[in-house]
Amino acid sequence: MNMDRTAILAQASFFQGLSPASREALADVCRPRDLRKHEVLFREDERGSAMYLLAAGHVRLHKTGPDGAEVVIKIIAPGETFAEVVLFEEDRYPVTAVALAASRVFVFLRQDIQHLLGASGFRRDFIGMLMRKQRYLTEKIRQLTVHDVETRFLAFLREQYGLRDVIQTTLSKKDIAAAIGATPETLSRLIQRLRRRKAIIWTGRTIRFVQGSRPRPP
Repeated sequence: MNMDRTAILAQASFFQGLSPASREALADVCRPRDLRKHEVLFREDERGSAMYLLAAGHVRLHKTGPDGAEVVIKIIAPGETFAEVVLFEEDRYPVTAVALAASRVFVFLRQDIQHLLGASGFRRDFIGMLMRKQRYLTEKIRQLTVHDVETRFLAFLREQYGLRDVIQTTLSKKDIAAAIGATPETLSRLIQRLRRRKAIIWTGRTIRFVQGSRPRPP
């Protein structure tokens, strides 16, 4: 079981800067947890004591606005971490996390992480990871404010599923629209345009890119 955890940690982009010894130390303290579809992992303003790594499935992070509307912050894909803020900055979760499909997360308790941070090598690696995550989030915010909806849509598919000609998504169109900062109506109009251009064929939960239209790296 520990070998499986170590392998998943090694594949997660957030942990790739860790030394093998640091990854093994993390694997020793992480705890797997399975989530049902639509299960709430934690709620906004709830006291928190753990960060998470998504091993399988999809998790939506959202905030609730003053009018009660849910504002999607991010759709977490396998290999991504979230809720790191409760390790250092505050003890309450700033968002609500909901499983969009049957999912598995690895749980890292704050007390275990703080114990590992007592080792200088682990502390150096971990702080470096946090800085890379911050740069990544800053770039995502820039993309949402600079790029048009088609660019954001294609970038989201590439980020979630890689460079594939055929995508089997577990996410609804509503979830995808929220993840790229668009309304469902805007996404529907975009899909219609892409169909007219014969760029994609979207049937049910299957997205098929016509040759030459697959999303490319920036």
